Amino acid sequence: MKKFASYLIYTLLLAAIACACSDDIDVQQSYEFKVTNLPVPKKLKYGQTAEIRCQLDKSGDYDKAKYYIRYFQPEGKGILSMDDGTIFEPNDSYELKKETFRLYYTSMSEERQTIDIVFYDNFGKEFPLSFNFNNDTSEEGRGS
Repeated sequence: MKKFASYLIYTLLLAAIACACSDDIDVQQSYEFKVTNLPVPKKLKYGQTAEIRCQLDKSGDYDKAKYYIRYFQPEGKGILSMDDGTIFEPNDSYELKKETFRLYYTSMSEERQTIDIVFYDNFGKEFPLSFNFNNDTSEEGRGS
């Protein structure tokens, strides 16, 4: 009877171990993300630069995930650059090297300006941001 009971327990243990092991391990690689930013000025003079402080906020972490930035300027003219000195070309992609960074937009127009920035990862997820700047026509700071 002891032999039968030990055989039954041994068989149940093996069955439990076999059921617990599975080749269908689900490893998540792609996580939702967003880019938050501090407020930016609404008006810029020609040649004035606005600082855009950004934070990449991810809902999870996967060491092989890469994040990129590209921008478009549908209205106006200006220059967008990164805090490391990289000057972005419109429609070109650049890899983000850090999660906290600053962008600098310099107005090169005396008209309304719009920049659309798209952040995306190597899994196809995107997060868009858009900024609008009106021309600052105030006389303050202009040596009359």
